[in-house]
Amino acid sequence: MVRSEVAYQKCISPACGATYDVGEAHVACTKCGDLLDVRYDWDRAAPPDDLRYFEQMWSQRSDPTRFSGVWRFHELLPFARREDAVTIGEGQTLLQQADEVARYAGLNPGRLFLQYEGMNPSGSFKDNGMSGAFTHARSIGAKQAACASTGNTSASLAMYCSVTQLMKAIIFIGSGKIAYGKLSQGLDYGALTVQIEGDFDDAMVRVKEVCRDLGIYLVNSVNPFRLEGQKTIMFRVLEGLGWEPPDWIVVPGGNLGNSSAFGKAFSELAELGLIERIPRLAVINAAGADTLYQLYETRGVRWQGGHGDMNLVTEYYREMDEQAKKASTLASAIEINRPVNLRKCLRALEVCNGVVRQVSDQDIMDAKAKVGAGGIGCEPASAASVAGTKLLRDEGIIGADDRVACILTGHLLKDPTATVAYHAADQEQFDRVLGSRGVRRASFANRPVLVPNNLDEIIKAIKLHN
Repeated sequence: MVRSEVAYQKCISPACGATYDVGEAHVACTKCGDLLDVRYDWDRAAPPDDLRYFEQMWSQRSDPTRFSGVWRFHELLPFARREDAVTIGEGQTLLQQADEVARYAGLNPGRLFLQYEGMNPSGSFKDNGMSGAFTHARSIGAKQAACASTGNTSASLAMYCSVTQLMKAIIFIGSGKIAYGKLSQGLDYGALTVQIEGDFDDAMVRVKEVCRDLGIYLVNSVNPFRLEGQKTIMFRVLEGLGWEPPDWIVVPGGNLGNSSAFGKAFSELAELGLIERIPRLAVINAAGADTLYQLYETRGVRWQGGHGDMNLVTEYYREMDEQAKKASTLASAIEINRPVNLRKCLRALEVCNGVVRQVSDQDIMDAKAKVGAGGIGCEPASAASVAGTKLLRDEGIIGADDRVACILTGHLLKDPTATVAYHAADQEQFDRVLGSRGVRRASFANRPVLVPNNLDEIIKAIKLHN
C-alpha cells in the first residue's frame, strides 16, 4: 500500500473527521458517508513561502512534471512524489484580458479576464483533475477506471487511458444527454461506453454501484484526488495576475467540483500565508439545472462550519422526485440536478463569501457569442460564467472596476451544434436545437451571406458587408 508522510484523507464532516491513508481509494467516508478531502501536514510538506517560487518552473519545462500546469505546482498538492505524477501536458492554459467581453458585462477595460481551460489536451478543464486522479490510481495499482459523464469527464478519462495505457476506461452516459463533440472523443479513444436510460444523475448512481461491486477506480469529482488537480486552475489564474488575487472568481456550476476545489485552494493558500485576501466566488447555474441556486439563495442552505441544516437539501430532493423534475439546459456540461460536491461547494461559498445565481439559456448563448467574437470560442456551459458576471454587474453586486476572472471550462468544438444553430441555422433548425430550451433570438448572430456563384456578386457582397 502506498503511504505518504505528508498527506492523508479526511472526512469533511466535523462531527466525524475520520482519516484514511492516501493509499486507500474511497469516494466517501466509510463511517458517515460524507465526502473526503486530501489534507496535508504542511510542516512536513514544507511548501514555498512565496508564490513567486513557481516562476522558476518555466525554466525547467524539459521536465514533463514542470511543463504540466498541474504538477509544476507539486509543492501545493504533494500527495504523491513528483516523479510519480501522470501527465500528458495538461494545464497549458491562457488567462486572457477580454475588454470587449468586459464591455458587454458592464465592467471597465482591463478588469475582466477569461481563464480558458479549452486549451487542455481533451479540450476541457477536466484534464487538470484527471491528472491528479490518474496519479493516485496508478499509485494504488488500479487497472480500470470509470465515470458517469455529461461528456467532458468521459472524454478526459478516455484520453488519459488511451495515451498512458495504464488503465481501461468505462464511461457511463445518459440517453440523449451528451454532445456529439464529446461523445466522439470517448468513442475514438477506445473507451467502453455504456449508455443507460436516464440522465446524468441516474448514471452517477449506477457507476458508483458498479465501481463498488467490481472494484473499479471511480474518477468522478467525488474522488478527492481529482479536485487536487483542479485546484491548480486557481494557481494559474493567480500566476496570470502577477500572484495578486482578483476580486471575483466566476465559475459555472454543474457537479460543483471546480467551485469546491477553488475554495479549498484559497483556504490553503490563506492558511499558508501565500495570499493576503481571498477573492469572492460566484457560482452560476443554468436556470434549467439550478439546484444550488434554489438551495443557497432561495432556501438559505449554508455550510455553517459543517453544521448547516442538510434536511433542507433532503426535502428539496424529495420534492424533485415527486415532481419527476429533470435537469434541462442546452449547457449540457452543467445539466445536473444532484451535484455530488454540494457540501464542499457550500464550504467554498463560506470561505469565499460567495453568491449563487442562475441564468437562462438565452443569456448563456448571447454571452457565448460575445466570448467567441473575441476569438476564444467556448462551449455553452462555459459562457454561464460571463452571463453570470453580467447579471451580478446589473445587480450592483460586482462593481465596474472589480477585477473578475471568468472560468471558461471547455472548448467551442465540444458542442458545435448549438453554435451553428445560433449563428447560421434556418428557423427550423434554430427552433429545434435552441428554441426548445427557451432561446428565442440570436442577439449577436454572425450569419453566412448567401450569394450566387458569380464573381461580381461575390465582390458586391464583400463590399456591402465590410
